[in-house]
Amino acid sequence: MMPLLAKTNLVIRVDNRGVGRSSLPTHPYLMKDLAGDISALLEYLQIQKVSVIGHSMGAQIAQVLTSNYSEKVKNLILLSSWKEANSIFHNIIDTWGELPKILDYQQYQKVILPWLFTDKFLSSPQAFARIIKIAVNYSFRPNPQSLYYQSQAILNSSISGGMSTISCPTLVMVGRQDILTPVAFSQQLLQFIPQAELRIIDHCGHGLLIESPHTVASNILDFLARTSVTNI
Repeated sequence: MMPLLAKTNLVIRVDNRGVGRSSLPTHPYLMKDLAGDISALLEYLQIQKVSVIGHSMGAQIAQVLTSNYSEKVKNLILLSSWKEANSIFHNIIDTWGELPKILDYQQYQKVILPWLFTDKFLSSPQAFARIIKIAVNYSFRPNPQSLYYQSQAILNSSISGGMSTISCPTLVMVGRQDILTPVAFSQQLLQFIPQAELRIIDHCGHGLLIESPHTVASNILDFLARTSVTNI
């Protein structure tokens, strides 16, 4: 999806703490800490205002960033997000935080992938094998402690208190077949964000960025064009 957005926008892609090339955390953290990291990065880059895109955990960070640093956010785009998740979701995330301690990374990926993609996508042996290969061969994959800290940050996140402060134009997008953060989660967001609009992407699950990158990018670019935003 990145090349599609970068054709007409300046795109800043962030590795959160403990992920990718960012340093490993030595203690637990909260969503507000991750949002603070983004705010500090924007100050370092001397960028005053941006449109923010977040997927899943990234969407939680994006909501906190918009609530706590509203002056820095032009537009908000939330993919596969939620305001208040249910007990099923919390149990899944809690398990995902513990599994890397007892499974190797390839086995871990095989456990979580069925929650992320549609049956049609997973029924292709080539697609499933390719995703596993990319994850296992990634040079900067997170260690078990980082994945545990991520899960705890998600479980301890509380977005609802600041939702009423999100007043910027907001696009909420979700895969119609998302079983991890189902459509109902996104529909709930519209009740609390005054300027939010919803796009449901057919034939996609939680991993809509991989299953339908062109459709997702097209919706994002359309939203940015309609709201007169020139930078991501």
